[in-house]
Amino acid sequence: MTVWDRPEQPNRPVPLDRERIVAAAVALADEGGLAAVSLRKVAARLNAGPMRLYGYISTKDDLFDLMVDAVYAEILPGERPGDWREALRSLAHGTRRAALRHEWLADLLGGRPALGPNGLAVSEATLAALDGLADVDTVMRAVETVSAYFTGAIRHEITELRAERATGLSKSEWQRDRGPHVTRMLATGRFPALAKAVHDGTHVDAEESFATGLEWVLDAVAARLG
Repeated sequence: MTVWDRPEQPNRPVPLDRERIVAAAVALADEGGLAAVSLRKVAARLNAGPMRLYGYISTKDDLFDLMVDAVYAEILPGERPGDWREALRSLAHGTRRAALRHEWLADLLGGRPALGPNGLAVSEATLAALDGLADVDTVMRAVETVSAYFTGAIRHEITELRAERATGLSKSEWQRDRGPHVTRMLATGRFPALAKAVHDGTHVDAEESFATGLEWVLDAVAARLG
């Protein structure tokens, strides 16, 4: 039996329900990451005994599933996308915005499909926008390709944000700090392509890089669908 199949428990002395439990877990994760989440800590946040939570949730994995589904409610498009590109673009940017609000989401992206009601609704809205454009296998590969792109890009961005907090250095500050070493290595002439990229490349922020890469992936998908 999955967490989605288990019935809610009736209220007891301290009123609890899954919505309150999940909201407390999300708040803990937002503050300290997934390592800060445990049934004991969630119970303490709700002023309830830990054993009370087992009437609603059996394992930490169940709790993570519920947390992810709560965030998928933030990703679900408010209205039907105009076309398949808009649908996939909305999914990618919506997931990125959600991960920037809830950095722990990046640690749970890319695994098995989200089977909660909000996760299924997001999948339905996305697939419905591509329905009839190609055979179902091609459509599935298209969605998987875009998902692989934005999952990797989001994880890279979140990793950079965590590194900034851990080191106390922004990306540009870290680059300046490592500048003398990089300059010496490039001066050897062993890395001409890298030197060209460092000296001549245009440096863009994370949002612009994400959006540009996404459009390139969508162009490739369009060519395949076409």
